[in-house]
Amino acid sequence: MEPKQPLDSMQTQQTTSDASPVTTRSAGVRYGMISGIVSILLFLIFILANINMTEGPWKWVGWIVTVALVVLAHKYYKDNANGFMSYGQGVQISLWMGMVSAAVSSVFTYVYIKFIDASFLEMIKDKQIQAMEEQGMSEEQIEQGMKFASMFMSPEAMLLFGLIGGVISALIIGLLVSIFTQKKAPETAF
Repeated sequence: MEPKQPLDSMQTQQTTSDASPVTTRSAGVRYGMISGIVSILLFLIFILANINMTEGPWKWVGWIVTVALVVLAHKYYKDNANGFMSYGQGVQISLWMGMVSAAVSSVFTYVYIKFIDASFLEMIKDKQIQAMEEQGMSEEQIEQGMKFASMFMSPEAMLLFGLIGGVISALIIGLLVSIFTQKKAPETAF
């Protein structure tokens, strides 16, 4: 007869034996969700505070947060994968992260612009016109520039470009950050 174990230790044993290993995909998806949620929160904070997220130091906030989350995703992977991560694995994590984050934040932005605040695009257009006027552009140049920009100023276009831009940005960040966060396993270090 086996000695009875407390329920907690049985659950712990079951959980650890059933736990699947961390993969580049699982780490990237986990931190992609975190990144997407953080992006949404930053977007809402900037809107509520009436901060132009494309000017001054604010335009760097998103990049800094993304780099920090990529570093944390790489650390999470290494902590759960025997302490090692190749350069390619780091890039894969960043790519998965970018795909998930871009999907989450782009869908939110689409819903926000399409159904919650349709005036958001008008505000962006007004700021673009103001910037062109400050550059001394003529009315004709402004009209032509806005005609071109309006092709990209729909909720659908912003969804598409958010997805594409998010993945490309994550790939570039992953290529750079992985240089510093990689830690080759001893057998592949030669």
